[in-house]
Amino acid sequence: MKISLIRAAAALSLVACSLGAHAVDFGSNLIINGNAEADVSGWTAFDGVDLFQSVDYGSNWVLPSQPGPVDRGSKMFAGQSSAFSVGYQLLDVSALTTAFAKGTTAFDLSGYLGGWTSQGDNALLYVSFMDVANQEIGSAQLGPVTPADRGNSTGLLFRETHGFVPVNTTQIQFALSMERMASNDNDGYADNLSFTVSAAPVPEPETFAMLLAGLGLVGAIARRRNKTTSA
Repeated sequence: MKISLIRAAAALSLVACSLGAHAVDFGSNLIINGNAEADVSGWTAFDGVDLFQSVDYGSNWVLPSQPGPVDRGSKMFAGQSSAFSVGYQLLDVSALTTAFAKGTTAFDLSGYLGGWTSQGDNALLYVSFMDVANQEIGSAQLGPVTPADRGNSTGLLFRETHGFVPVNTTQIQFALSMERMASNDNDGYADNLSFTVSAAPVPEPETFAMLLAGLGLVGAIARRRNKTTSA
């Protein structure tokens, strides 16, 4: 249900939004302000939905001593009081179209997601890969982290996923959503969100040598079998 809401809001917003203008580099984090240290800079609210907030680690949210990033700063993302708090970033990656066309550009998506005690409030990070016609051609997501995952304790847990950027990707959208399931506050939490892309590693010379040797062995076995069959 949450994914459907994100997709619907994204479709309505794509027409009016401007593409991200920051540099797109292999190996660098492509999510702007993924650690909430710059308030909510870089994130835009979908029409009709509240944007989440940046809050200080502390007694009202997550204590610095509770589970979360070891290298956490002073802030993290949390929901507003509404049922859904959602924000997005849209990144123009058309400069990498040639690299993506090979189908070997890998991505790494990671972050810390969590909530409050035994409440079901949660956060989810959804990544949408889109083509030049603004059509989704692939996706990836982190979360949600459930109360059971957290042992019914307040905190954030590390999550990550990996894959390959779909061929024909020209835009990537990051949508972070917090969902309120209980009480008056939306206690979906997130911090240290990261998305990087990298070219597939070139095999070392030793790997090529082993591959060629293996192919030679397979060929020799095949020739021997053919000779035996002919005899």
